[in-house]
Amino acid sequence: MTPHVLTKLCPPCLHSHAPASPVPPLTSGQALLICAILMADSEALSSLAGDPVAVEALLQAVFGIVVDEAIQKGTSASQKVCEWKEPEELKQLLDLELRGQGESQEQILERCRAVIRYSVKTGHPRFFNQLFSGLDPHALAGRIITESLNTSQYTYEIAPVFVLMEEEVLRKLRALVGWSSGDGIFCPGGSISNMYAVNLARYQRYPDCKQRGLRTLPPLALFTSKECHYSIQKGAAFLGLGTDSVRVVKADERGRMVPEDLERQISLAEAEGAVPFLVSATSGTTVLGAFDPLEAIADVCQRHGLWLHVDAAWGGSVLLSQTHRHLLDGIQRADSVAWNPHKLLAAGLQCSALLLQDTSNLLKRCHGSQASYLFQQDKFYDVELDTGDKVVQCGRRVDCLKLWLMWKAQGSQGLERRIDQAFALAGYLVEEMKTREGFELVMEPEFVNVCFWFVPPSLRGKQDSPDYHKRLSKVAPVLKERMVKAGSMMIGYQPHGTRGNFFRVVVANPALTCADIDFLLNELERLGQDL
Repeated sequence: MTPHVLTKLCPPCLHSHAPASPVPPLTSGQALLICAILMADSEALSSLAGDPVAVEALLQAVFGIVVDEAIQKGTSASQKVCEWKEPEELKQLLDLELRGQGESQEQILERCRAVIRYSVKTGHPRFFNQLFSGLDPHALAGRIITESLNTSQYTYEIAPVFVLMEEEVLRKLRALVGWSSGDGIFCPGGSISNMYAVNLARYQRYPDCKQRGLRTLPPLALFTSKECHYSIQKGAAFLGLGTDSVRVVKADERGRMVPEDLERQISLAEAEGAVPFLVSATSGTTVLGAFDPLEAIADVCQRHGLWLHVDAAWGGSVLLSQTHRHLLDGIQRADSVAWNPHKLLAAGLQCSALLLQDTSNLLKRCHGSQASYLFQQDKFYDVELDTGDKVVQCGRRVDCLKLWLMWKAQGSQGLERRIDQAFALAGYLVEEMKTREGFELVMEPEFVNVCFWFVPPSLRGKQDSPDYHKRLSKVAPVLKERMVKAGSMMIGYQPHGTRGNFFRVVVANPALTCADIDFLLNELERLGQDL
């Protein structure tokens, strides 16, 4: 059989694979075998293959399910936050097994509905569990577009719109920090942003370590408060510094770093033969929502020549509020800032920016490897637009569009109102607690983290009992189980230092109202009335 006969027997996709000289032509038996395999494969393929009408029908149906289950029901106070199932039951309901044969489109649509039905609705106004919540429709539109385009953010040639957009969004975020120039990149979460900052600070001081490794380094020391995010410890371990390199600085009773102890810790590290190189301050601690005193910390860093990183993953969005941005006074003196718009701004996971004051291309010098198949220097456009070498990743998802589109729709003024409303509702919650028996604040909040104990009827008035705190610590886990299984709401709890378990309500969802706050308090009273 000659090569051209093969193209008559096989599907169109084989046209480009017809053997060319000097490859010998296929035998008749080989050609028939290939055709049989391809025909069998095409029969096994979904009926959507090559059928744009069917593809559109499927996606319209899926989006209808998303609108119904995730957007309408998932953000309605009349619906459950979650439909709790025990793991074994949930496995059976979802039928997770992957089989050899595909399923019908009807079954697939039911799979989609079940996935949403049994997932936690983080857009629900009574989801107070994490530092992110809410569902912004413009941000969601941006996420749908980026997922549909399915491109990577590493070069201008395949992501021209998003390379320029990321540059503009980062410029705007830097301006809010107080910088007229600088650099930055979107990272896969605040933890990675913090780790990048540590890596950059180390590289700036010891650039040889990029090539020669840890053997070129003296013992290093970095400093952060005991209230810092756990990613600082993880980052030190991941980067080969070791967790012993992290010197923990005292925090005051409100969770803010004590600058005097920072000074003491630096002197102690030097006396022990370590080289201090970075201080990581926190603007919006995870539990208490504390803001470290950045001006005083910056003074210490300036005296000792240390890189100042500010982990503002949680609190950075407060910079949009003229009323509350004073909480971050001094942030403009930082060398780097981590900021997660997917948290308080509800931009949607993930949206985390690392911002740098540096203008020397430090990101690319530290992380770049100049892969010749991706970052060719003789391209027909400005190769400085290829930003992929600034990061450790190769493929990098587009995280700027959802924030850009939301910002375009809301404007800075709309986002400012969103921040101010969160503060106002947190204040409303605190004042309502003070009027009700059984609610005890851990402290007056300065942010939108409201930490408190619910004291059930059996423990009221018994604060002097020797087992009071032990018994009180058991209340939050019991109430958490009850609210999750009822699906009525979700609130996080934790111990903290010498304090037993207490609730931490995060007031961040843009859809929250006073009625939702009232429900929270009423529901805790209802769930705990028999304790």
